[in-house]
Amino acid sequence: MCGIVGVLGKHEVAPILVEALKRLEYRGYDSAGIATVQDGRLDRRRAVGKLHNLSDLLVHDPLAGKSGIGHTRWATHGGPSVKNAHPHQTGRVAVVHNGIIENFRELRSRLSDRNFESETDTETVAQLCASFLDEGKTPREAATETLKHLEGAFALAFLFEGEEDLIVAARKGSPLCIGHGDGEMYVGSDAIALSPLTNLITYLEEGDYAFVTRDGVEIRDAKGRLANRDARTISAQTAQIDKAGHKHFMSKEIFEQPTVLAECLTHYSAGERVALPEGALDFAETDRLILVACGTAHYACSVAKYWFEQLAGLPCDVDIASEFRYREPPVSDRATALFVSQSGETADTLAALRYAQGKAARIVSVVNVPESSIARESDLALPILAGIEVGVASTKAFMNQLGVLANLAILAARQRGRIDAAREAELLETLRGLPGLINQALALEERIHKRTGKLAEARSVLFFGRGAMFPLALEGALKLKEISYIHAEGYASGELKHGPIALVDKTVPVIVMAPRDALFDKTVSNMQEVLAREGRVWLITDAEGAEIAGDGVWQTLVMPRIDPIFAPMLYAVPAQLIAYHTALHKGTDVDQPRNLAKSVTVE
Repeated sequence: MCGIVGVLGKHEVAPILVEALKRLEYRGYDSAGIATVQDGRLDRRRAVGKLHNLSDLLVHDPLAGKSGIGHTRWATHGGPSVKNAHPHQTGRVAVVHNGIIENFRELRSRLSDRNFESETDTETVAQLCASFLDEGKTPREAATETLKHLEGAFALAFLFEGEEDLIVAARKGSPLCIGHGDGEMYVGSDAIALSPLTNLITYLEEGDYAFVTRDGVEIRDAKGRLANRDARTISAQTAQIDKAGHKHFMSKEIFEQPTVLAECLTHYSAGERVALPEGALDFAETDRLILVACGTAHYACSVAKYWFEQLAGLPCDVDIASEFRYREPPVSDRATALFVSQSGETADTLAALRYAQGKAARIVSVVNVPESSIARESDLALPILAGIEVGVASTKAFMNQLGVLANLAILAARQRGRIDAAREAELLETLRGLPGLINQALALEERIHKRTGKLAEARSVLFFGRGAMFPLALEGALKLKEISYIHAEGYASGELKHGPIALVDKTVPVIVMAPRDALFDKTVSNMQEVLAREGRVWLITDAEGAEIAGDGVWQTLVMPRIDPIFAPMLYAVPAQLIAYHTALHKGTDVDQPRNLAKSVTVE
């Protein structure tokens, strides 16, 4: 969620830190700050709001030094304010932190004789480290001792007065990496932040801490033993973060979907068969599939449940990651547990994965970052190959998660003897046709923009769908509420009479996602119940569906015809465009909606 940057450089570091933090803006934040060491003196600047506020402050009140740390904060303990912004500085140490220190109250009580200025858990880390410095410990010793007392999830970077060639970095539950330069060294919570500075990255593993100097890095594991962590060269794509002529990253990423989906499908489908490494997965030996994720990824799993059960006859449980381990579900030793996360660092999903380790027969992950914690801790990690997704509201990652899961469902159906070679080839051919159909759906953008003007006036919107379109209705509602701040809810159409119909009147738009499939007639019956109560229905269907059910609706959007089984992938596009253009009409911050973060690395 928050972003960390550290630089031991050859030049003035303040502008370098700010530029690096800008590359982490997509993660979501509400304040920012930097600290530097100059002539042995530690100093900092902090500001509430966007990074331009910090930049303006630095123009009027510059901060010199060639060594420094920076941070973008997403508020957890204590609201957005200058006093709660990072870095937290106490005496001879400054600290930036991602995550949550769970025992901070206990530590704060222990440090009751010290003067706290903020409401944050992070200041406790700085105060604790300062107390060890006051006892005569060296900066390295003080930081190491501090880490022993911390409980919870954290990525930390320490900067010390009088130490212009030292940053101490540590990770437990939150990602952190070290960048290698020529006589310069870097620390970042995300390789994206460091990509203009270096392409050589070392990822810290769980429990690692590191002493970073300009000559290199000394890494120790959770037990204090010297650890050898490989340095990896990151791809050139990591450095390519621009809007490519689009007004927002979200728009760019919506329009990238045909290309990235085609790349994903090509990777997993060799000719007429799904291609995975030999022996990578054996669904014939699996008695149950457990799908676990958060947010949009959870809805991707919910769609996939229909595919695995209908195509492969494989029983599926779909769990929200934040609930999974706390209900202590029994996990069969013949079950396959599959975890889906765009970032691969989602804290709840990672914790759920660790709960399933040693219980399930196999741990599989579907991620967008192959070097992520979830990927590294899985038996098999399957990349979605969506490229960097900057917009907080996930679009192309959702599409490619579905692409990978669809291939896995087809593989499971073959391995379990539910489909023959001809049917597998037919399903894969349908998938390969999706990028072209998505292009046709994207061509409806101008029509959607005109029609969302009235939608932007609504205070509440309902989405309905049946079968695999039900989780797509949930996803459409999530997208709308995320970036337009309009209250929206998704329901299974058959649930209309069980409560939601009480909300229906002429002021509440109802978006019905209904391709012409086996459940279409039932969906239309539910839609008629809305129309009978003066509800405004926006019907999204294909040409045949529009001809049958288009009379009396507020508006109709006609989609290309597709095999109903993969319709959720195609219909995700109008759901995304409706949310995007409604937000444009309202003038909200599309790429960085309030209170949200891209990478949720705390529970």
